[in-house]
Amino acid sequence: MRSSVAVILATFHLLLFSGFCNGGTVGICYGRNADDLPTPDKAVQLIKSQNIKYARIYDSNIQVIKAFANTGIELVIGIPNSDLLPFSQFQSNADTWLRNSVLPYYPATKINFITVGAEVTEAPNNVSAMLVPAMQNVFTALRKAGLHRRIKVSSTHSLGVLSRSFPPSAGAFNSKHAFFLRPMLEFLAENDSPFMVDVYPYYAYADSSSNVSLDYALFESSSEVIDPNTGLLYTNMLDAQIDAINYALMGLNFKTIKIMITETGWPSKGSPNETGATPDNAQTYNTNLIRHIVNDGGTPAKPGVAMDAYVFSLFNENRKPGLDSERNWGVFFPDQTSVYNLDFTGRGVVARPPDANNTTISNGTSWCIAVMGASEADLQHGLDWACGSGNVDCTPIQPKQPCFEPDNLASHASYAFNSYYQQNGASEVACAFGGAGFRTSKNPSYDSCIYATFGANGTTAAAGNATALSSAKPSSSTAASSGSDFGVPTRGVAFFVIASVVALLLYL
Repeated sequence: MRSSVAVILATFHLLLFSGFCNGGTVGICYGRNADDLPTPDKAVQLIKSQNIKYARIYDSNIQVIKAFANTGIELVIGIPNSDLLPFSQFQSNADTWLRNSVLPYYPATKINFITVGAEVTEAPNNVSAMLVPAMQNVFTALRKAGLHRRIKVSSTHSLGVLSRSFPPSAGAFNSKHAFFLRPMLEFLAENDSPFMVDVYPYYAYADSSSNVSLDYALFESSSEVIDPNTGLLYTNMLDAQIDAINYALMGLNFKTIKIMITETGWPSKGSPNETGATPDNAQTYNTNLIRHIVNDGGTPAKPGVAMDAYVFSLFNENRKPGLDSERNWGVFFPDQTSVYNLDFTGRGVVARPPDANNTTISNGTSWCIAVMGASEADLQHGLDWACGSGNVDCTPIQPKQPCFEPDNLASHASYAFNSYYQQNGASEVACAFGGAGFRTSKNPSYDSCIYATFGANGTTAAAGNATALSSAKPSSSTAASSGSDFGVPTRGVAFFVIASVVALLLYL
């Protein structure tokens, strides 16, 4: 009896927590190919200020690794392609590197992953054959130090490693890479390491804008792309690209290897023909990406399997060659000011810059939120006025209330601006706030923080009326509320599991 109860309770915990812990984590790529960046200490403080818990660097620079010490930020460090030859030839080289570049700073600096090489199939010189021997030598060095279970070894890849990526179910690795891919995948599977991939829907759109819609690339599409082989529905390009890799892995019978997105993002500026590279599109992509990773459970082919992702990148990097877009992937300028607002928790308001589509709204529902780039003084003045003379109930943005997080001025001002706007007929003048507010047709509600709307009958829907407004929430938030492939809400699944366990206990 006791053993049966123990088994049931263990099963209950497994089912319960697997149902609620679906989200992945989001980090930032800290590239340094520039001559005008702040010192590593200042860069790390900037990362901390954004509540970012994960970061990736591309080498093992000692000053950078030391800057992350005692911050709690979990770090991915890299061994560049130029070092693959010595690392693959002699175990002593890997041992010496670990002894000098990692062990003196670990665990004060929380190093979780080592990437050996980067996108070797794209490298101008043939380094692919050196990859797996180098990975094995780094792993052996870690094992000697007793760290092989705490620090995982992998390598990053571009989508160029595939021969086919559409439809996703036809995803397959390029056979010309088989000589190193299969032993590398065997290494990953044996050591429980992820397959790391750099995924950029921006390039899919830029290279084929006639076939790939901008909304589909930005997670904004209202339509779905159907995989004709599986019938699975895709609402964004990223999921389709990731599932192409999932199917490629399954095709080689590596079904247990998880995928980690080590780079993805969107440029905020480009050359004249790079019309998709804008701050608005960059903010939209990265905001939707973060919400998708944090709130949603996997991809259509692997629902419920969380992914981790790293946004590229922290700063604009002025020494990168190529088109203008190459130097403008940063969330921040080198002077540490924001290129655009981005909330890495996945819960915040998107304050998109005004444009012709949202400054004048002739019909339909609209909201008023803070303008991206508005000064703190203007936001604070507008917030104080709305919560004071404007007679707005600002209780929801107080501590422990549904709209308090994220705890920043732009988010709180957006909530107050919208409440005043709706209370005063949702008129254009009610969203002025000295130029700090603008109207948008996109619902800024998130989680349990529901932004009020002005109804057709001239009434304002209460901010706490989540049921009435939930259908108007962004698609990523709506998807996050579903906890089952069969449309059963997560709470319903939990209740069903609990009821089943109770019934079994009574039976026993």
